[in-house]
Amino acid sequence: MPQNADKVIDHEMLFREPEYQDIFARKKNEFEFNHSDDRIAEIKDWTKTKEYKDKNFAREALTVNPAKACQPLGAVYVANGFHKTMSFVHGSQGCVAYYRSHFSRHFKEPTSCVSSSMTEDAAVFGGLNNMIDGLANTFNLYKPEMIAVSTTCMAEVIGDDLNAFIKTSKEKGSVPAEFDVPFAHTPAFVGSHVTGYDNAILGILQHFWDGKAGTVPALERTPDESINFIGGFDGFVVGNMKEIKRIFDLFECDYNVLCDPSETWNTPTDGEFRMYEGGTTKETVIRALNAKATIVFQEYSCEKTIKYLKEKGHDVVVLNSPIGVAGTDAFVMELARLTGKPVPAQLEKERGQLVDAMADSQAHLHGKRYALYGDPDMMLGLTQFLLELGAEPAHVLATNGNDGWAKKVQALFDASPYGKTCQVYPKRDLWHMRSLLHTEPVDFLIGNTYGKYLERDTGVPLIRMVFPIFDRHHYHRYPIWGYDGALRTLIMFLDEFFETLDANTIIPGKTDYSYDIIR
Repeated sequence: MPQNADKVIDHEMLFREPEYQDIFARKKNEFEFNHSDDRIAEIKDWTKTKEYKDKNFAREALTVNPAKACQPLGAVYVANGFHKTMSFVHGSQGCVAYYRSHFSRHFKEPTSCVSSSMTEDAAVFGGLNNMIDGLANTFNLYKPEMIAVSTTCMAEVIGDDLNAFIKTSKEKGSVPAEFDVPFAHTPAFVGSHVTGYDNAILGILQHFWDGKAGTVPALERTPDESINFIGGFDGFVVGNMKEIKRIFDLFECDYNVLCDPSETWNTPTDGEFRMYEGGTTKETVIRALNAKATIVFQEYSCEKTIKYLKEKGHDVVVLNSPIGVAGTDAFVMELARLTGKPVPAQLEKERGQLVDAMADSQAHLHGKRYALYGDPDMMLGLTQFLLELGAEPAHVLATNGNDGWAKKVQALFDASPYGKTCQVYPKRDLWHMRSLLHTEPVDFLIGNTYGKYLERDTGVPLIRMVFPIFDRHHYHRYPIWGYDGALRTLIMFLDEFFETLDANTIIPGKTDYSYDIIR
């Protein structure tokens, strides 16, 4: 074989060696029993037609590659946003391995999470014993100050009662009676990761504000002048949270961040392993009940939580992942209203710098057509920013978007001359997006790492702006919210545009008439 101690070949080139090529050929001829290459090419070409697109969009009982993850992923995200909190997923070990690897591959940081390790016997007899043993092991091994419990499909299908199980576990001595174990039911077979985020953060607020599952008196609200911030499920949280805190600090206001995993997924390498780093403290959660207002950046990540906050008497400001000028303006003006203070001069300057940068580059992006997919709030933010740039968000798709979300996207289209030919697609998946890219081509695709297969199949260049991003490093360290975040987003759009332009004009003497050094 070509790989040996004297000749170590990277995987990129290793499988191009003759020995491997021979193995692949024999495997195909002797074991795959496939259709002929001509027949495969014929069917592949047919799947690029409008006829196939119509059949594709007519399907009802099948989802192919949805642009979403399951509820417990969002719950694990929430647990990582609270100080010295261990995420405990009541379900199978394999599910938890998926959540941990998903976050670790995106943030390039270890993600702590434990499982009750339910197997076949628990599926038949219930998972109470798994909960009793699991909570005891978690408490004694990892020394958390709080354990946040969520569920997977297995626990939900058999109907395990988390509230009863946790109380029984405390009676059995798994954890002290007064130890905080907030919980949320997060069935993975309905909703998505943003639903799980909503259920989990609501579970933590209810635990502390409503009497810890009936074991202590509920808290009484005494309104103060502080403001709460809830960011929602955010793959750029490391960069975004720094930017949001900076903006709050510029207003010199008293604020509480509810769920802040930005330090958990940004620990230093200095010889010390930090299982728990940063995060919202229990004291902050308790104090947050008294806030006069709560700013929520992602409506569809917090639907139940928003309702709960309003019931508690909070002035709830609901935004949709503010990206760009208008989105950030809305956030800044709400802060000015809530604090009674003028907009800081620094933010006014940053706004002007962003507008200047947009004016410098607008000619390159004007009229370019984009297809984008991802979570509902992010799609609203990106759509609004693209329209500000004079670009056309031709196809906006959210598998976890509902009809109400689609109406909000359509309202953005209707308010701009660049939205006239654009379409919104709620409850659709990436196989639908493939049909759109083949039959109604665009210039660029905005999505996550899984979009690279669409890029290869359709030739549409991919801009990675959506969680998860596995095949590029450190995007999460830079903000996309705020005026500075919009500038970063603008640069990502421009970089892909110029890279594509260079690639299309690179052949000497044939296409290099536009291979310029000045853009």
